[in-house]
Amino acid sequence: MMSLNTKLVSKNAYFISKNRGRVTARVRVPGGNLETKYFPVIQEIAERYGNGTVHLSARQALTIPGIPAEKIPEVRRLMASYIQGVEVAAGVNITDVESGFPTPLPPNIIACIGSRDCALGNVDTAELAQKLERTFYPGGLMLKMGVAGCANDCVKVHMQDVGIIGMVEPLYDPARCLSCESCVKNCPSSALRMENYKVRRDGLSCLGCGECVLKCPTGAWSRGSPYYRVVIGGRTGRKHPRSARTFLEWINEEAVFRLIKNIFAYLEKYRNKNLPKEHLGYVIDRTGYGVFRQEVLQGINLGPKAKVARYINFGGYAYGKGVAYD
Repeated sequence: MMSLNTKLVSKNAYFISKNRGRVTARVRVPGGNLETKYFPVIQEIAERYGNGTVHLSARQALTIPGIPAEKIPEVRRLMASYIQGVEVAAGVNITDVESGFPTPLPPNIIACIGSRDCALGNVDTAELAQKLERTFYPGGLMLKMGVAGCANDCVKVHMQDVGIIGMVEPLYDPARCLSCESCVKNCPSSALRMENYKVRRDGLSCLGCGECVLKCPTGAWSRGSPYYRVVIGGRTGRKHPRSARTFLEWINEEAVFRLIKNIFAYLEKYRNKNLPKEHLGYVIDRTGYGVFRQEVLQGINLGPKAKVARYINFGGYAYGKGVAYD
């Protein structure tokens, strides 16, 4: 068996298998959206070097198990065309595609199918995930991100360090309204009410989900500008799993990108450098929400509609504590 520099192998997006002498290749799929023309490359690597299978990871990346460690250089050469087409051609700064992925961090950005195919989708989630990919990858810090097209959050961004949820501002034309109350009855947040045979919307309660637009039979509601809700601090894991909480809502795309940039700077400043990686939530717990909020909002124009959480109670639980067993 060849001698492995496990640190270098890991940085090149491989991980050591429990099967001696074997590794598993991680293949990034930003936003979970991949053109089928790249399938033959994945198939060849899996059949020629792996065990003939491909696993779709929880982060919507592809993993190819069963690769002999000594075959990594050959796999890298095959993977070069994939990296060139999926990453470099999309604008990601990778200078040496022959050496494979330069780092597995930040982890693959996940996304639901979004407005490309889902009637409920308020934003093009894959496009946003790929924009985030070419802006922040490769990088040396762990930040698990996900993009959901609407408040249903099918992709579970509430389990991420940072979750981005598409919102839409519903626009109301009273001249087209028949007072049928279909929008009122179907509003999931009870943000709509009837008043003098017309609909009134409570902007503080509105989720920006667009359900009123979908349910209106006369087109009295239409889609206005897209916005985003940002949730932070979600995580799974052995220690203290918890759901993310809303930090910002009704912000535009530019503000989202500036926020992510500031979050990376915050992590670089406050993370525990003795650890190889640390979830954002643990860093927020250590510095306090007030410090986090002050640091990451610097220099961002949130816009007139934006709302910022004054305080966040993350909750969560610790394994083995507070549980009564029979």
